[in-house]
Amino acid sequence: MPDSAWLILAALGAGILNTIAGGGTFLTFPALVFIGVPPVMANATSAVAVFPGYLGGALGFRKELQAFDRPTLIRLVGITLAGGLAGSLLLLVSSNEAFSLVVPFLLLAATLVFLLGDRIRVWAAKHSRSVTPFGSAGLFATSVYGGYFNGGLGIVLLALFALWGMTNIHTMNGLKTALSFALSAISVVTFAAAGIVAWPQAIIMMVASTVGGYLGAPIARALPIKVVRGIVAAVGFGMSLIFFVRLVR
Repeated sequence: MPDSAWLILAALGAGILNTIAGGGTFLTFPALVFIGVPPVMANATSAVAVFPGYLGGALGFRKELQAFDRPTLIRLVGITLAGGLAGSLLLLVSSNEAFSLVVPFLLLAATLVFLLGDRIRVWAAKHSRSVTPFGSAGLFATSVYGGYFNGGLGIVLLALFALWGMTNIHTMNGLKTALSFALSAISVVTFAAAGIVAWPQAIIMMVASTVGGYLGAPIARALPIKVVRGIVAAVGFGMSLIFFVRLVR
């Protein structure tokens, strides 16, 4: 099968997964690596590929974002942009060899975070009084991770919001989507300026992931969330295992 066909299938699946439950990075990043794109460039290209989905989500949550006063929202976006830029620059100075060493661990960690997301949010909610609401340090650290490697970012953000004491899941999802869009935007600009985006592959995947996003809605209504989570977890663990095997060879 041609490389473009693999990319279309991976991005289509990623768009569907991101609409239903998240985890699209588990498909887009490995697909790019497997067709021969260097790991650092593959990570940057994967970030570009899923960017349109974040834009659509941010527009869809406009009403929920109105719950925040403008100065607070601007401050949170500013912290996210700073952290995302720092993480993106960290990726730029990473060699393909160094990034290849951490990829299996990042994929495994992201899979575990995704699988245990509900438990993490419950734990975070119980400890919300010990964390400063809308604090800078936690959001900056999370954004650095997101700029460096995007997998599992949404779950980590939701856990952080629970630590802040937020309880309305719709408001939390709105803020998560808005900050993910801001982080993705600064990452895309940074990677594009550095010339490490494989644009032919990125454009193919952007179109396919957008289509997948539309297809994801009816699938989300038809499949139980536990089934979807199981599929995403299986993909995540499978990809982690493959990259661990590649590492030891």
